[in-house]
Amino acid sequence: MDKTRIDKWLWAARFFKTRSLATDEINHGRVQIDQHNVKPSREIRVGDVITIVQAKIPRTVVVKGISEQRGPAPVAQQLFEETAASLEARAKAIEANRLSPEPALTIAHGRPTKRDRRDLQKSWDAN
Repeated sequence: MDKTRIDKWLWAARFFKTRSLATDEINHGRVQIDQHNVKPSREIRVGDVITIVQAKIPRTVVVKGISEQRGPAPVAQQLFEETAASLEARAKAIEANRLSPEPALTIAHGRPTKRDRRDLQKSWDAN
């Protein structure tokens, strides 16, 4: 086997839990081959460069093997190799997310009380 559909390969390589999820992500443009949007039926070969955006973090992988069957994780990890630039960018994005402030902490006083809401309403009505 020297080629297979990209949706099957993404499922077999354990990027997505189901083939239908892989198909949806491809249709939404979150999976590209050689920087081009593709269809789920596009066939891939060993050596293709695939960019996958998961959780707003892009991953660039090189296809090292072809499989249409989903197997154990160690076998799936042998189907691809992530590029060094992708690993570095992903590590930076994860670190930036870890260091970013919690959005809930930006609220100064929490939820407004009934009195606060009335005061706000009076100030809006006055304008």
